[in-house]
Parts: sequence; C-alpha cells; structure tokens
Amino acid sequence: MTPQLAAAEPGQARARSLARGGAGNLAGAVVAAAANVLLIVAVTRSSTPAAAGTFFTATSVFLIAAMLAKLGTSTGLVYFLSRSRALGQQHQAGAVLRVALTPVVVVSVLGAVALALSAPALASVAVSSHQDEFTSMLRWLAPFLPFAALTDSWLAATRGFGAMGPTVRIEKVARSGLQLVLVALAAAWASGPALSVAWAAPYVVAFSLAALAVRRASASARRRSDAGTPAPPAAAVAGPFWSFTWPRTISSVAQFALQRLDVIMVAALRGPAEAAVYTAATRFLVVGQLGAQAISSAAQPQLGEALARDDRAAANQVYRTATAWLVLITWPLYLMAAFFASSLLRVFGDGYSTGAEVVVVLALAMVVATGCGMVDMLLTMGGRTSWNLGNTLLALTVNIGLNLWLIPQLGILGAALAWAAAILVNNLVPLAQVGLVLGLHPFSAATARAALVTVTCFGAVPAGVLMLGLTSWAALAVSVAAGTALYAGALWWSRDVLQLGLLSAVRRPRPVQEES
Repeated sequence: MTPQLAAAEPGQARARSLARGGAGNLAGAVVAAAANVLLIVAVTRSSTPAAAGTFFTATSVFLIAAMLAKLGTSTGLVYFLSRSRALGQQHQAGAVLRVALTPVVVVSVLGAVALALSAPALASVAVSSHQDEFTSMLRWLAPFLPFAALTDSWLAATRGFGAMGPTVRIEKVARSGLQLVLVALAAAWASGPALSVAWAAPYVVAFSLAALAVRRASASARRRSDAGTPAPPAAAVAGPFWSFTWPRTISSVAQFALQRLDVIMVAALRGPAEAAVYTAATRFLVVGQLGAQAISSAAQPQLGEALARDDRAAANQVYRTATAWLVLITWPLYLMAAFFASSLLRVFGDGYSTGAEVVVVLALAMVVATGCGMVDMLLTMGGRTSWNLGNTLLALTVNIGLNLWLIPQLGILGAALAWAAAILVNNLVPLAQVGLVLGLHPFSAATARAALVTVTCFGAVPAGVLMLGLTSWAALAVSVAAGTALYAGALWWSRDVLQLGLLSAVRRPRPVQEES
C-alpha cells in the first residue's frame, strides 16, 4: 500500500462516519423542523396573537430553566465518553455517567419546585398582559422540568458512546412528532393550561426511551472494556469532569438565552402579541439551526476523539468537510427565506407578515455564522471551555444591551438586529481564536464551491425571477423549481470537491465486529 493511500484511508473513514451520522441526523432534523413549524402554525392559527405570545413566552422560560438544570453536562458527557473511547478507557464510562447525572436529577427537581413557586413573579416581569394565563401555564409546565433536562443529558451520553440513532429517533422524531400531534389537538379543543401539558408531556415519553438507550449503550461499553481494569471511583472522575463542564454550564445557558431571551424581552417590552409575531418570524432560523445541529452532532464525537489524540489534521478535515456540508444544507433555506419572507409568514395567519424584516436580518446573519462552521464546538472539544464561556457571555451582553435599546424604539426589528449582532460576535470571535490557537479553519475548496453553488442557485435565481413581475407565490414556486434543478446539477458537477460520494456510506451497512 502506498503512503498516500495509507494516509487517505483514515481520512475517508472519518468523512464516511461523518456522512453516516450527519445524514441520519439530517433526516431527523427534517422531521423535527417540519414539526416545529407546524406546531407554531397550529398555535397561531387557533389563538389570538396575544394568547399565542403568552404561550411562546412561557415555553421559552421553561426551556431556559431546563437548559440551566442540565448543568452543561451534554457537552461534558460527549467529550469525556468519546475521549474514553478514543483512548481505550471505556471502564470509566459508568463513573462519568454517575458524576454527570446525579447533580442534574437534584437540580432539576429543585428547579421544578422553584419554577412553580416563582411563576407569579416571573409573570409580572415577562409579560405586560395575560399574567394569570402565563402563571397557570408555567405552573403546569414545571413538573416536566426534570424529564426535559435528563432526556437531553442522556441522549448526549449516547452520542458520547458513538450512537447517533437514539438522538434522531427519540428527540427529533418521536418527541417532536408527538408534541405536534398533542399540541394540535389541544389548540383545537382545549385551553391554555391544556396546551402547556400537551407541549410538555412528550418529554416523559422521551425520558423513558432515552433511559433505555443509555442503559444499552453503557452495557455495550462495559463489554468492550478491559475486564481486568477496575472502574475508577466517582471522586477521581468528578474533578476533571466538572472543571471541564462548569464553564459550559454557564455557556450553555447563555447560548440558549441568545435564542429564547429575546422572545421574553419582546413580550415584556412590547407585549405578547408582538412576541407571537417575532416567534413565528424566527421559526425559519430555527429550522436552519436544526439542519446545522444534524451535522454538528455527528461531527462532535469525531472532533473530541481527534483532539484527544492531538491529531490536528484529522480535526481540520472533519471541520472543513462539515462546514461545506453546513453551507449546502442551510444557505438555500436562509437565502430563500430572505427573498420570500413576507409570503412565507402568511402561513401563520393574518398580521404575521409584518415580521418579514426580522426574517431578512436573521437569515443574512446566519449565512455568515454557518460559513464559520462549528467554532464554539471546536473550542469546547479543544478544552477551551472558558474561552467559549467568555465569547458567549460577550454575545449575550451585546444581545441584552441592544434589546433594551432597540426594542422600545423598533419593536421586533430591534430584537432581530440585536440577535444578529450577537450571532456575529458569537461566531467571528471564536473563528479567530480557533485559527490562532488551534490552527484550524473552515476554508477550503469544498467550502468555496459550496458557497458558490448555493448563492448562484438560491440567490441569483430568485433575484432574477422576482424581476419577472410574478405574484409572490408564483415567484416562490418558480424559484424553488429552477433553483433546485440547477442545484442538483451543480452538486453532481461538484461531487468530488464536496466529497458527496462519501454519502454512499449511509446506504452501506457497517461491518460487523466479532467479540473476542
């Protein structure tokens, strides 16, 4: 075997593994994205904007509380479990799980009690009207907090063990699909509290399924571990785990607050009706983020293993390939949403098209952000969690400061501008840090080709179609048809540069390894 082939084979294997995990996650992300948008449509179509905004604000508070209760363990579990796999130390898995999950149980239960007791006080701050409805919704949501927090942590553990399937099947498909069905039924025939229960109840189902998935993955890890090596005491694992994870605790809450806090601030400063319009307008951004998370979740364990071995070449290859695929997946959505924002928002009901400027601002910001790749994950997997924390807190400070200044003057457009500024800070600053300190960057021939293809097919094509004077829906249909046809041809022409041939790995079964 030639040295070139020997060097190429590990790289091809990494990309195929990324393709398998990314494609599976992407399929799940499509389901979750559709369910997410349809859920918002079900609520906005069956409620007044004020009632819908109250519901969206209550669920935003709940999700921030759940993120806080996880204590940042999602990233810590992926990092330590994937590291133990890379270094042949699977016997540590049980101790890592105990150290990570026990505090989450305690904090999430206490958090549920605190959330229920503080609901009236939170209502007086979070919404300018409909405070009784908000209080009732939050109290009904509170008991589900431990289920939401533990589900996410357990699914992160399965990813650390190298299994992408549970996250796709349980979180993206089962929970999202069940949530849509129950919310649609409640929105049609029930009141606000019932809507809250319908939205939160699927976390109980996901909790049960995730617990079984972790049990199976942990048992498999024990079988692969060296039977003669005793498991370390929890105390020996706790120090390294929490010294790595505690900055991520704050960072994960701050990162999630960047996505949800503006809904609460719009409701507090402009009322729940505008919060409903803002929530609907940002759904297209969230759909794109789900696609990005599909690739990122598949890349995270590989980056953790590569950086654990200090293999910068492998990490760079995964980073660049993943960034090119991120561009291919997300830029078409962001560009089309920017061109046809007003038409798309009419799906949510009368009056929601006033959020078109929000869509345009955030779509363009996300084009820049996804072009940077998963920079925050690279810092975290590279052990720079405190840097990631500093970047996220800086972005959150920018977001809150600009929200307080711009929302009273510009309403939801001000909130969009504030979030866009925070997005740019949270991506461009770590991009520079990753390049200077880790020697990694996302720029390659594949990334450039992906950008050229998407901008041509979903930027130039709709711009030209809009000049024809067609109605908005006709222009959208023609742009999608023409852009997609051109896109398919361009991807075939660029398949080697973009490494799209490796997606065939998804269709081939993995080799079966016999246990010795």
